[in-house]
Amino acid sequence: MIYKELSHPGSGGICVFIGAVRDITQNQKVNALFFEAYETMALKEMEKIATTASKQWNLNRLIMQHAVGEKKIEEPVVLVGASSAHRNDCFEACRFLIDTLKEKVPIWKKEFFDGKEEVWVTPHP
Repeated sequence: MIYKELSHPGSGGICVFIGAVRDITQNQKVNALFFEAYETMALKEMEKIATTASKQWNLNRLIMQHAVGEKKIEEPVVLVGASSAHRNDCFEACRFLIDTLKEKVPIWKKEFFDGKEEVWVTPHP
C-alpha cells in the first residue's frame, strides 16, 4: 500500500499522483499504450529528480514508479508521491516529480488506436 511507503511520523501531508491510460486522445479512440525505457539511465535520472525534490521541499519520503510494456485503458502508468511536514510541500513536490519525470526520464510512449496505425507520441531513439 502506497500510504505505508510514504507514511512518516513527521509527515502531516501525504500527496500521490497516479497517471492512467485514458480512452480518448485528440478525439481518437485509444486501445492501449506501450512504454519503452532505457532502464539504466531512467533509474539514474529518477534518482537525481528524487534527490532534488527531497532537498528542495524537505521531504520525509517519496516514491516514483513508471510502467514499461503494454498498458490497457484505465491501467496505471505512472505514480509519484511525497510526504512532508506540511501539505504545500508535498503538493509542490508531486507536481515537480511528475513534470520533471516526463521531461527528463528516457521513457517513450506509443499509442494504439481503433482503425489507425500506432504512433510514437514521444521521440523514440
